[in-house]
Formats: sequence, C-alpha cells, structure tokens
Amino acid sequence: MSADHRRYLQPETVSSLKGLELKARMVVEGFMAGLHKSPYHGFSVEFAEHRQYMPGDPIRNVDWKVFGKTDRYYIKQYEEETNLKAYLLVDSSRSMAYQSEDRISKFDYAGMLAGALGYLMLRQRDAVGLVTFSEAIHRYIPPRSKSSHLHILLNELAQTAPADATRIGPALHEMAERIKRRGLVVVMSDLLDDPAEIISGLKHFRYNQHEVLIFHILDPRETDLDFAGEAIFEDMETGERITTTPSQIKKDFARQVDAFSEEISYACRQANIDYHRIDTRTTFDQAMYAWLAKRARLF
Repeated sequence: MSADHRRYLQPETVSSLKGLELKARMVVEGFMAGLHKSPYHGFSVEFAEHRQYMPGDPIRNVDWKVFGKTDRYYIKQYEEETNLKAYLLVDSSRSMAYQSEDRISKFDYAGMLAGALGYLMLRQRDAVGLVTFSEAIHRYIPPRSKSSHLHILLNELAQTAPADATRIGPALHEMAERIKRRGLVVVMSDLLDDPAEIISGLKHFRYNQHEVLIFHILDPRETDLDFAGEAIFEDMETGERITTTPSQIKKDFARQVDAFSEEISYACRQANIDYHRIDTRTTFDQAMYAWLAKRARLF
C-alpha cells in the first residue's frame, strides 16, 4: 500500500469527515485502493423465476432465449445465497469514551471500524448485524444482506453514546444464546473487565461453532502511561480517583497491561479465536487486513 493511501486511512483523517456512512465508505475505498488483488469472495446466485420486463429494469437481465420463443421480454430473477452471517459486537460502556490528546475515542474508533467492516461485507453480499452492549445488551439489530441495511447499522452507531459500567462476560453469554446459526462474531472492546469472565463468554461462541474475531482497542496512554508530572486518575465508570506520579510507575504499568493482554491472547489461541490488540493510532487498513485474514479462512 502506498504512503498516499495510508495517509487517507489515518484515524485522525477519517474522524474529520462528516457522517459515519461517508467515513465507512472512505475507509473501505481507501483500503481497497491499496490492494493489488480484490479480497472479495464471489457470491453465488441461483435462478429463481422469470417475471415480465418492466420499464427501468436492466437490459442485461433480459432472457433473450425466452424472447426468441415467445416474442416477449422477461427478466431473470435470482435468489442470492448469503456467504456469511456476521455479528458486529461494539462495546458501548463508559470507558470506551476515553481519548487522549487530540485522538479519537475508543468508541469512535470501534464505531468507524464496525461501519467499515459492515460496508465491506454488505458489498460482498454477506449479512451483517450489530450489537451494542455494556452491562447488558442495549441494542441488537439482526443480520441482513440488503445494501440499505447499512444505513440502519450506521444510524444506530451514530446515535449511541458510551454509558454505564462494563460487564462483558454476561453480555457475550446472552448473545451466544441468541445467535443460532453459525457465523462470524466480531467483538470490538477495550476488554476492561474480569479476563476470566471475558474468556468464558468468548468460549461460549466457540462452543456454538461460531468463528470469533477480537479487536482489543486501547488508547496509547492506556498502555504507556506517558503523562508528565503528578496526575490524578479517575475511573470513568466508578468515579474512583487516585493521585500518582506516572513516570515512577509507567514501566510496571506497561508490564501489567501486557500481561493482561497476553492472558486473553493465550486463551484465545487455545480456543482458536483471532485476537488483535490495536490502539487508536493504528491505521484502519491494518485492522481491515486482520478481518480479511479471518474471512479468507472461512472458505
């Protein structure tokens, strides 16, 4: 991918655009422009029936063999076979609102990533659904493969504001019970919760034979604690405060964050779950490639 394409995929560049649908399209088209080979897997179609030609119908769909026999225009209608049902699970707990300096928030990053993935999957005729959650499931929009479904998904993301505390495990278990057909589950969260509960919820999806992809989204300051002088830290969900000098604890803090991530990553590897830790500086093409790697292994 050229430097020009990568420049247009910077999270800060995307966040400056107006409208989530425009952002999603920009991410996908910029991402696609840098690929030498299309990542799309062709979808199959089966002939369903003929119907009489109506003004405005594409001429290419006219069945000329039938015209030769009947001297009437008929259109071939097809029934599209959906390649995949995908479920985009976006963490909308209050901690996802965090953003350092002039970066976008974790929730906005997750929302734009979800929008881009939804846009890409609907273009290749996959069915896409959306789930927002914090302590419980807030909204569940079932998967559909119509292109008009994208507006519904993006509108829901645009209207969602991070709120409430985090209880990832119970939310994952609830969705694992509600999703019956095998599909692809994409979780976008900062995973700031009990790792044992998170892992249990993720394994529930695997027990039901879903493919699972995790985007562990963090702000850079949540991993390096790079703050100057003495600082007061406030928990965005509980309001608890502590005062400390970041420079004195940043190394130990970084080790603990890495250990936390590795605990979840190791459990995911054991359960054949794709885990990707990214921060809000990460260009969207890197996140999209992670999804395509998972998508390619489904076929």
